[in-house]
Amino acid sequence: MPVESTYDAGMVGGMAADHAIYDHHLDEAGKEETLPPALTHLTDGRKVDDDVVDWHFPSEEERNTLRRVPEKINFPTFAIGICEFAERFSYYGATQVYNNYIKNSRPVNPTTGEVSRTGAPKGPDSDNLHPGSLGMGSRASTGLVTFNMFWCYITPLFAAWVADSYLGRFKTICWGVLIAQIGHILLVISGIPGVMADNEGAKACFIIALVVMGTGTGVFKASCSVLVAEQMKVKEQTVVKLKSGEKVIIDPALTTARIYVWYYAMINIGSLAGQLGMIYAEKNVGYWLAYLLPTLVFLLPIPVLWFGRNYYVSVPPQGSVLVTAARAWGRAIKAAWSWNPMQFARNCASPHYWDVSKPSMVQGEKPKWMKYTDSWVDELNCGVKACAIFVYFPLYWVCYNQMTGPLLTQALQMDLDGSPNELVSQLDPIFCIVFCLLLNLVIYPLVDRYRIPFTPIKRITVGFFFVCASMIWAAVLQHYIYQKNPCGKHVGDDITITGPDGTELDCSEVHASINVWAQAGPYVLIALSEMFASIVSMEVAMIMAPKNMRSIVMAIGTFTTAIAAAIGEAFVALSANPLFVVNYGVFAGLSFVGGVLFWLTFYKLDRKADELVTFNIDASEDEKHRQEIEEAEAAPQTLATETSPGNEKSDLA
Repeated sequence: MPVESTYDAGMVGGMAADHAIYDHHLDEAGKEETLPPALTHLTDGRKVDDDVVDWHFPSEEERNTLRRVPEKINFPTFAIGICEFAERFSYYGATQVYNNYIKNSRPVNPTTGEVSRTGAPKGPDSDNLHPGSLGMGSRASTGLVTFNMFWCYITPLFAAWVADSYLGRFKTICWGVLIAQIGHILLVISGIPGVMADNEGAKACFIIALVVMGTGTGVFKASCSVLVAEQMKVKEQTVVKLKSGEKVIIDPALTTARIYVWYYAMINIGSLAGQLGMIYAEKNVGYWLAYLLPTLVFLLPIPVLWFGRNYYVSVPPQGSVLVTAARAWGRAIKAAWSWNPMQFARNCASPHYWDVSKPSMVQGEKPKWMKYTDSWVDELNCGVKACAIFVYFPLYWVCYNQMTGPLLTQALQMDLDGSPNELVSQLDPIFCIVFCLLLNLVIYPLVDRYRIPFTPIKRITVGFFFVCASMIWAAVLQHYIYQKNPCGKHVGDDITITGPDGTELDCSEVHASINVWAQAGPYVLIALSEMFASIVSMEVAMIMAPKNMRSIVMAIGTFTTAIAAAIGEAFVALSANPLFVVNYGVFAGLSFVGGVLFWLTFYKLDRKADELVTFNIDASEDEKHRQEIEEAEAAPQTLATETSPGNEKSDLA
């Protein structure tokens, strides 16, 4: 249910209704300060007075005419961002070196013939050698890395259910940190020289570490991205007057968008620092250090969570809603069912689709499980719509996932000039940080000021097309790699062929005469796509989901990454010579089709953009709001007088 519909009724009662609703808002915020708090205005740097009393909920005219601004990001939000920074540092720092660890064997010193104990190249010609350990080949590395991604993004489904129903988001995050830390310790063990000497033992320890660390990562991710947005204080649209005299609307939807852009910046700062540090630790020291440093950094969330435990706002668990939601949805599906697919689709698209699940529409005795209100069904409807937004995202993530395997292998086929093959991949987090700053400080303020309709649907569609362009770039580059090396389509393979001059060529030591920085295009385009697809998907999930289902809806969004990993497993056969051009071409086509289908499916929501930028209130709050409005309308209207604080509302309503 749109929040505006709840509050429009309150405007009939004037200031009394507004104050009734606002009192509930202050109760929720703990009345720790006068609302709204000081805001840093993004365009002119002015702040709202801390003692401001000139506030009111906007009328329809004000919604159409006043400029909207976000709330200032507070300290708890920043602290949770620090936890995410540490988690991404440790996760990406470790996973960045997985490909070489799995694919390559331990390098051999060309002078002495000694096998490296740590997996790092040693000797005078070490610049031409690549770090490694297990020696399982490119298909195995792609398969295991893809499995790791699948596991990391399927575990949030269970963890989200636990968070929403039993533990709450804060405690779930704490458990995620503990489990992931155990996985990191197992990784360190798999990188110890003595363990690496036993290839089978190292392989077993590594795979167990993947499962344990992936579980902890999923448990952490299920709640962290929701908890960070719950730290907002202004949860409904509120009109305030700036020191300049201008009236603006504090819009929680804009606050959510800004929070997730900064949150994504913290993710990429962590991943950049982790990846850069570990690729050099892997190359110059060995895997024991490349796995130890992320483990140590992941200790940082422990004090941050402990000292801030009394300051974070976290919606308490409200018991399992999945069974009830499934029953309510099943009732709606049963009523809409038709063996004619077109008729069934029309029934599901009807505005009355959910009516049969509402208690007020039940004739006779209600089922025992139907203990919710009509408003709860409206929330469930909104949550299902939020989940529907993610239906095409697997086609986006299959392209994004090429960064963790095939693109790293492609770098090995080019002129590295002594650099690690993972170095160019750091352009993705670097440009993510640049684009985050550009969006938050320049582009979005301009979009807000001039009311350019750059809706979430448009942004996500643009994201699909940017990632498609990145795959086209990679396919064209791969074509030229095959042309510009003496081994052709077997460059980098562990085979020997007869060269044009009759000499034997070891293709594993051959590369194309193309500098590795030609790979910059795919990584920059992927970073740009993340701004318009990945970030906005989190924003939509947070905005549309009911409060007691936010972790679950967010987990369903991240689950699309697991689906993409499963799809990627089906294409593992393409991630090897001589099929890399086909590999990138197939994924470019999938992302293009995904973007077109996404737009055709959801473009109508652009005409009703408020459905994507409207906050939900849970059923109990909604009932309380309605009761307060009714009481306020029946009470004497004493607040809307010339001497009443904030009486300007009576002139605007």
